[in-house]
Amino acid sequence: MKKFLALLLAVTIVFALVACANNGDDNNTSATAGGNDGTDNEGSVKGKTGGFIPKLTGNAFFESANDGAQKFANDWGFTVDYQGSSNAAVADQVQVINNAVASGADAICVSSVDATGLDSALKDAIDAGITVVTWDSDVSSDARALMVSQGTPDQLGKMLVDMGVNSLKNRGVNPDNDEVKYCWHYSQATVADQNSWQQAGETYIAEKYPNWVNVAPDNYYSEQDAEKAVSIGASVLEAHSDIDLIICNDSTALPGQCKAAQNKGLTQEDVSITGFASPMSIKEYCAAGVIEQWGLWDCGIQGAMGCYLSAYLAAGNTVKVGDKINIPGIGEVEIMPNDVLVSGASTGASNNGVVLMPERTVFNKDNMNDYNF
Repeated sequence: MKKFLALLLAVTIVFALVACANNGDDNNTSATAGGNDGTDNEGSVKGKTGGFIPKLTGNAFFESANDGAQKFANDWGFTVDYQGSSNAAVADQVQVINNAVASGADAICVSSVDATGLDSALKDAIDAGITVVTWDSDVSSDARALMVSQGTPDQLGKMLVDMGVNSLKNRGVNPDNDEVKYCWHYSQATVADQNSWQQAGETYIAEKYPNWVNVAPDNYYSEQDAEKAVSIGASVLEAHSDIDLIICNDSTALPGQCKAAQNKGLTQEDVSITGFASPMSIKEYCAAGVIEQWGLWDCGIQGAMGCYLSAYLAAGNTVKVGDKINIPGIGEVEIMPNDVLVSGASTGASNNGVVLMPERTVFNKDNMNDYNF
């Protein structure tokens, strides 16, 4: 009998230990950091308030991004306060950031006009307990938590060049053998993302199209000013009457360059123009035969992603590289290290990194009317 009782006690202890071990495992089985469905659970985004800050207001890209952010935020149950300036200047953005801090915002989601110019103001916001996320254009990685990027420099630089190659081929130019004269027209060299795309594009051109000639190695910049984009665009065409390709990796520069070409009576058969901008801002030029193809990503989704992630972290959730977050209505995203955008960049142990957009799109006359941003 004593032996039976001893055996029964041993079996009971083993089962108890197994049960405890299983309970511990159950707390760590999911690799997904998110999954917040808008309910009132701990870490919910409901009730949060975030400042959504563009480079400048009045631009189709940023207005469309705000439309997407507002739509999704309404479904998620938090408030997005669209705050910006009609001037793309560091001083103006700093003032907007300070206003958001003063208003008691839980988070800030900003597209920066300068790679480092906002760092001090954003670090002050972080010290005040506000979560900072960037989208579209980044700041220093220690001045924000996450960055919602449209893609890596290699992805986007190659995309820009490939759209130019297709446009050249479609008007009878052989980009593999012909001497193609080209240049870049965008906002300014201090905008980190645009500059990285240009650099990656130049590397790609040097490797694949060594016969091409960059007629303006110092690039053309129009500082995200719509009127200046037209005048700079005209300067490009005046200075290089035989130019084959103009790449505009900026959503203000591209419509300005198209307008300049149209003013001069040029079409896509005379010069190939391509770049990044929302379909709504370019389709009139495509319909008029000024531009054949250009590209972008769904900026409404990008704006929404940035706002959700800022509210998610402001709600007390913690993430690290490799974690996956389920953004309701959009899908699962992964936290990646900062060096996917900037080679050699370090990444903090938690609440720091990059989230990439899931896809990018090329627009032309066949699909441009399928989009409303």
